[in-house]
Amino acid sequence: MAGEDLACGDYVSLLNETVDMPSYFWDGWGASLSPEELVRLRLIPDRAGQPLRVIAICLPFVYAKTPNGEMVILDTRRMQLVRLDRKCAKLVWRELRQAPRESKGGY
Repeated sequence: MAGEDLACGDYVSLLNETVDMPSYFWDGWGASLSPEELVRLRLIPDRAGQPLRVIAICLPFVYAKTPNGEMVILDTRRMQLVRLDRKCAKLVWRELRQAPRESKGGY
């Protein structure tokens, strides 16, 4: 979803993240890329699905909180966000807040 479609109080999660890597990491894989050329990779983050609550937006940045109260800064130029169903996100949010700190996935 586009950053313009977000609002404070929305629950979102990371869908995927784009990373640019230098082409010299792929030396010998058969492609003829110049060393200065970037290779763009789309990754699925290990924290995909974790609900985040949007607290402020100043595009391209989205400021959000994790269930354990940590502040995260999401760059919409690199990260694709998805809005979560509010009822489902609140239920998961509550469960994650009540979980012991050791078992929570972090940022």
